[in-house]
Amino acid sequence: MTTAHETSPHKPSPCTTARRVRGDGVDLAVFEQGDRSRPTVLLMHGYPDTHAVWDEVADRLAARYHVVRYDVRGAGASSRPFGRKRYTFDHLMADMRAVLDATCPDRPVHLAGHDWGSIQAWEAACTMPERFASFTSMSGPCLDHVGHWMRGKLSRPTPRNLRHAAGQGVRSWYIYFFQTPVVPEMMWRAGLTMPFTRALEIGEGVAPREGHPARTFARDGAAGVGLYRANMLQRLRRPRDRRTEVPTQVIVPTKDLFVSPHLVGGLQDRVPNLSLRTIAAGHWLPRSHPEVIARWISEHITAVSGGPLTATESRALHRARVSRERRPFDGSLVVVTGAGSGIGRATALAFAQQGAEVVAADLDLATAQHTAELAGLLGPHAHAFQVDVSDPAAMEDFAKSVLHEHGVPEVVVNNAGIGMAGGFLDHSVEDWRRVLDVNLWGVIHGSRLFGAQMVGQGQGGHIVNTASAAAFTPSRTLPAYATSKAAVLMLSECLRSELAGKGIGVSAICPGIVNTNITRTSRFVGRSEEEQGKSQERAARAYALRNFGPERVAKEIVAAVQKNRAVVPVTPEARLSHLTSRISPQMMRLLARFDVG
Repeated sequence: MTTAHETSPHKPSPCTTARRVRGDGVDLAVFEQGDRSRPTVLLMHGYPDTHAVWDEVADRLAARYHVVRYDVRGAGASSRPFGRKRYTFDHLMADMRAVLDATCPDRPVHLAGHDWGSIQAWEAACTMPERFASFTSMSGPCLDHVGHWMRGKLSRPTPRNLRHAAGQGVRSWYIYFFQTPVVPEMMWRAGLTMPFTRALEIGEGVAPREGHPARTFARDGAAGVGLYRANMLQRLRRPRDRRTEVPTQVIVPTKDLFVSPHLVGGLQDRVPNLSLRTIAAGHWLPRSHPEVIARWISEHITAVSGGPLTATESRALHRARVSRERRPFDGSLVVVTGAGSGIGRATALAFAQQGAEVVAADLDLATAQHTAELAGLLGPHAHAFQVDVSDPAAMEDFAKSVLHEHGVPEVVVNNAGIGMAGGFLDHSVEDWRRVLDVNLWGVIHGSRLFGAQMVGQGQGGHIVNTASAAAFTPSRTLPAYATSKAAVLMLSECLRSELAGKGIGVSAICPGIVNTNITRTSRFVGRSEEEQGKSQERAARAYALRNFGPERVAKEIVAAVQKNRAVVPVTPEARLSHLTSRISPQMMRLLARFDVG
């Protein structure tokens, strides 16, 4: 998933040429950019927009493609026929055929639509598929598909199905209003331009600019009501069996106030060559996220045409591909630090088993290589890196190497950590520095470097930070360790708030007593070498008797990414401590006085 807003002022390209094309009884204003010898991309606008809603996207695509747009009947500089019957799909499809014949008559074009432009594009892709090489849809489903989807939900009235159906019903309030005679037209002409513009700016961060909203906005809104009256209820009540073999990419904005993300359910049955890409954005994607939309359209076209793709693009498209055989993380790149053993290794293997390409990083290269070998047996070829997470320069190099060799990861698990026990006064400054450098700064480095890559790419992602039950369980014997893990937990909460708007999830994993080798490598400060060795053995035996393996933690990590969970206490004692810390902090303080070492 992505969310980076791009609402800087924009001036339409001076290279755009305009002409008139005769449609089905109307004159259509057609606009073209780019070299006509290159593949043609037809961009269809929605309601109550004009072709200008695509300006930013079109300018980006015109460097590689011949870009065609036109104002549909009733909008912008095109004719405004009178009467509901003049806005039926038959007329709309005849208009589109006229534009295709005039701009690209000899080869299939690449089709993209938004809102009502996407609704029209679905009709075209299903009724004249030979005219299209690919199709990208956003915020405008096929009306017939919606009709079948709604019938399916209501025929099986489970609470979930009824909730989804009711949710879309509420989002579609304006459709019912537009069936009212005369009133919608009067309201558009009475001055809805300013409220619409303000709502767009406040709700989606889309500032007005030349061309959008159009100067003809009031007339466009009033005339375009005919689209709803001529097509909506008829198709929703008596949906047809619409199918297409055109390679189709559906971009699903998860914050769309008008179109439910759940409408893509069951779509593969009617569109076998289907890809789904989600984006944490609102309805007006061509304006709010033009760079991302242009890139995704271009990637889809390149893939369909058999052109070269980068590793990141190839993985993203593979991940978007809808297939009943695909695993949850097929096409994903997952980076795991501290992957040489314990929770890190188990996590790397768990993601590999779910189809992920794994980057296993550890201070010990040999153990990282062994993890990569095991991961490669379960999933795609994996990669091993040696890195000290406490070293800022080393982490910079590591992040750059991953980016250049494998692309931007979809998931990063900052897992590397060390243990340390003993009284506060027995901890030296160096002890504190070492624990914080690895347990806290290692997480900061990983989150900062890879998080910046995710934000820059604009396709979302997920960061997992391994904290501990010690983060909310005060202990007189774990002052440095507990402090470092509490800081990781708070860092994760802060990051989650900041990155949520960019489609990046953040989870803090809080294991309790887990049987890993951290007990044998933990330092017990304030004790002799002999006493320290005995303490390590006692801790290792206790953890072994607990018999809670790292594989169970790895399973929770995978689930946390899939469900975007914020804080995940893993073991029963971790869950109990987390609950107690919330309802009775005083109890936790009393328990902290006991020396369990």
